[in-house]
This record gives sequence, structure tokens and C-alpha cells, in this order.
Amino acid sequence: MAFELPALPYATDALEPHIDKLTMEIHHGKHHQAYVTNLNKALEGKPEANGNLEDIIKNISKYPAAVRNNGGGHYNHSLFWTLLSPNGGGEPAGDLLAAINSTFGSVAELKTKMNEAGATRFGSGWAWLIVTADHKLAVTSTPNQDNPLMDIAEVKGTPILGIDVWEHAYYLKYQNRRPDYLGAIWNVINWNHVAELYAKAK
Repeated sequence: MAFELPALPYATDALEPHIDKLTMEIHHGKHHQAYVTNLNKALEGKPEANGNLEDIIKNISKYPAAVRNNGGGHYNHSLFWTLLSPNGGGEPAGDLLAAINSTFGSVAELKTKMNEAGATRFGSGWAWLIVTADHKLAVTSTPNQDNPLMDIAEVKGTPILGIDVWEHAYYLKYQNRRPDYLGAIWNVINWNHVAELYAKAK
């Protein structure tokens, strides 16, 4: 089974003014589609891939660079779209909020650490909130389309929140002002879904 581009769970203009319609159209319809197309090409003749993207990601060292780059791009973006919502923003609640407060002191401090991870990631990459193997929360970042599930990641864990800091995610609206984009994206974070991923991960 070939991988396919997932549909967005909202309209391309639904995240405005924080993320503009044209960026969403290009980011989803062009960039993400290219990762899917190139991943399928890279996996041709590799039946061991088995169509399970998470298994591929967790064992990425067994695959060539084209699978790492495009498989990571497909996995990361498929997650990313679900972490955004026109009804997002605000703060988390329940167990997730308690864990954030226990680990970071406050939601504001988590945002600061995530924004720092994203702003200081040289070149392209991602900032992540993860659940580690010992069920702790941690903030990390990865280059390019790598993610913390990969067996080559410096800091491993299950991603429950990821912020794309590739220029294609923000450049049309924010140009070189990555910190402005990082500040704005919290207005559309889907904390309900982050909480669901946290409950599953721990």
C-alpha cells in the first residue's frame, strides 16, 4: 500500500491570521505531497517496509537517506496538521497541565523552552515536546525532517507536540522573523489532541 497525503482537518484559511491560507496551501499541498511522493519512490521494491510508517521511523537507520528525509517529512507533517486547530490556543488542562507544571513550572515556561528550541535550531528542523521512556516530559529539537522516534535521535521519546521551523512553514507571512511565528503558533495549538497523545504515550 502506497502512502497517501492526509486531508487537512480544517480549511486552509482556518488558521488565519496566525498561519495564512497561501502558506497552508503550499505547505500541505506541495511540500507534504512531495514527501509522500518521494517516500513511495524510495520504498519501491522494499516489501519489508510493510506500509507501517511508525515502524519505518523507529528503525530509520536501516533505510537510505531518501527514506529518512521523506519518511520523516511525511510522519512529522501528518502529526503537525492534527496539532493545529482554528479552535486552539489557550492552555491545556487535566493530567497534561499537571505534568507541564511539574516539569517546567508553568505553561508559559514550556512555551519559552519550545520557542528557544525552535529559534535556536540552525537551518531547518523541528521543536518537540516529547514523553521519554521513563514517562517524563522533555523539550528537544531535531534537524531537517528527523524526529525523536527515530533510532538515530540524540534525545528519544514519543512526540506529543511538534512545531515546524522550516522556512516553508512561515516565510510568506513572517519572512525571517521565526520568533514571531513561534509566538503566534500557540494561538492555534490543539491542546486537546496534545493531551490525548500524552495520555497514550505515558
